Amino acid sequence: MKRKDNLSLWFAGDIKAGFPSAADDFHLERINLNDELIRDPETTFLARVNGDSMKDMRIYNGDLIIVDKALEPKNGNIAVCYIDGEFTLKRLKVVKEKGIVKEIILLPENKEYEPIRVTPDQDFIIWGILTHTIIKFS
Repeated sequence: MKRKDNLSLWFAGDIKAGFPSAADDFHLERINLNDELIRDPETTFLARVNGDSMKDMRIYNGDLIIVDKALEPKNGNIAVCYIDGEFTLKRLKVVKEKGIVKEIILLPENKEYEPIRVTPDQDFIIWGILTHTIIKFS
């Protein structure tokens, strides 16, 4: 696969979500999305969300996510995890005692789904940490 070095788009600056600003403040410049969204291109990947288990975090079916494999997983992170042959996107709950990991629980952000308790006999890896979401509106 050929990787492009730059992806730059027109950037219109800050857009107020409250009261509108004067139109004469408007100007365009180019912004490089790699600089804005990617810490390390060699460890960063895009994936498409399939399902609604994270909808209460405003991560919806069909959204694109940016995942960094080099980030150290921490309690509370949203992570792409590989468990028993399948990938899943969930919030990490890491239970420690005296600094030692005792349990990892994968928490959905949708009350219709149950948490997944990772057991020692499961094939499990934290594949990467979610850094950005690109929401698809249409």
